[in-house]
Order: sequence, then structure tokens, then C-alpha cells
Amino acid sequence: MMRATSTYLDRILAQTARDLDQRRQITPLRELEERAARQPAPFSISAALRVPGVQVIAEIKRASPSRGLIAPAAQVEDVAQSYLEGGAAALSVLTDTPFFQGSLEDLRCATQLAHAWHPPRPVLRKDFVLDPYQVIEARAAGADAVLLIVAACDPPTLLRLLTEVQTWGMEALVEVHDETELATALDAGAMIIGINNRDLRTFQVDLATTERLAVQVPADRVIVAESGIHGPQDVKRLAQVGVDAVLVGESLMMAADRKAAVEALWQWQLAG
Repeated sequence: MMRATSTYLDRILAQTARDLDQRRQITPLRELEERAARQPAPFSISAALRVPGVQVIAEIKRASPSRGLIAPAAQVEDVAQSYLEGGAAALSVLTDTPFFQGSLEDLRCATQLAHAWHPPRPVLRKDFVLDPYQVIEARAAGADAVLLIVAACDPPTLLRLLTEVQTWGMEALVEVHDETELATALDAGAMIIGINNRDLRTFQVDLATTERLAVQVPADRVIVAESGIHGPQDVKRLAQVGVDAVLVGESLMMAADRKAAVEALWQWQLAG
């Protein structure tokens, strides 16, 4: 069940549900499950993010509701190659088409490149996941992990989605925005907590959100800071509260040299 939010998220979730109904008609669940079952075992994104230091999840997205067009002509192959060469620990791929200009084909392309890298890199499907069907879609496309947004579903649905993720050997990055959502994620057993610094009501971004919530996350969980991260100065600030990784999209997509932009987010740690 979708959760009412009275924000732009409502419109996105409604469109996502309509698009999902159409895809169900095109590809029956049984066929999708057969595709997913043929995929190699997923790689562990939590293991990739637990490596000492603040790791980088580099995101591929062409547009967003808050910024509009970011890099509409971007080719997944080129972007993924630059991110991997820059030392990204994992890739995140937007698969929503109406609002982010992504696709499942983008996900398939990125996973092929990331899994062939040495060592292989895990890939996250970033979308508005409302139903187990979408989890299976992600696995069928080769994804290792999926984003689950607490603000987009009620607690029973979150549990159902987490169970489906685990059934396929995948992992979930569970996104929260405040203390209440964090409690819901922890109660559901989420092991990778994404703290989104963007307020869904105002679009305002404040890194203090991660600073406030990170200290409330149990030590055995992986913490990923999302939104508002533009350079090494932001990563240094977030490192002080114990984040394991940062998920960065817009600033990397807009960079003239994406490889160098990824490197800048983590290489400062070598000096210490």
C-alpha cells in the first residue's frame, strides 16, 4: 500500500503504480521470475560499503523532479565506465522514466559493466518500489540491491518488500528522512540505512539531517548519506558522524570529468 505524503512524491507514486500495471500486462510474473532465476548470484553491496573509509555509490540519472534535466543525453556505458574508473564502490541506476528519464535497460547495461569490472562492483536499482514485482524486475535485470523508501509505503508493505529482496539473495538500501521513518526501518530489520538529506515537502537539502540521524543507527548497520553531497568537503563532514558511504548523483552527472569527480570524493582519505 502506498503512503499518502501530500508532496510531489504522491504524484510520482501514482504514476509508478500505473506504469507497473502496464508492465505486468506485458511481462507476466512467471516469465519475470524465470528471467530472475537465470541470473548469476548477486554481489553484496553491504560488503562493498563496509570496506574501511567512506565509500562512494555513484549514481546514473539524467533528470530529477527537483532539478529538471541534468544530463539528458548521457549514455549509460560512458557514465558507468567513468564512475568505475574513478573508484566507485557501487553504482546506483535510476530506472524511473517519467521523472528521471531512466529505464530498466539502463540498469541492465550498468550491471553488465559493473559485474565485469575487476573486482566486480554491485549495482543498486533506484526507483519507487511499491510491489514485489519490481524487486523481481531488478533481479531479472541483474541488480544486486534495490532502494526501498519508507515514505513510500506502510510498515507491512516494507516488511513484505524486504522479505522479497531476501528471497532473491539481494539487499535493500532502506531510505529514511526523519526519526519516525528511521524507527520504522530499524523495526523492519533494515541493515543498510540510507539517510536522505532532502526534505520531501520543501526540496531543501541539509546535511544536518544525516548528522542528527546517523548517531541513532545501531553500530551493526551500514549508513549511507544521500543528497546534497557536492565534493570532498561534504564527505569529510559526514565522515565525522560515522557514515559508511555517500550516494552522489547530480554533482557527478554534471561534472566535466566524472572520473575525477568520483576520485575527489574518496581520495582525500589517503592523505590521512
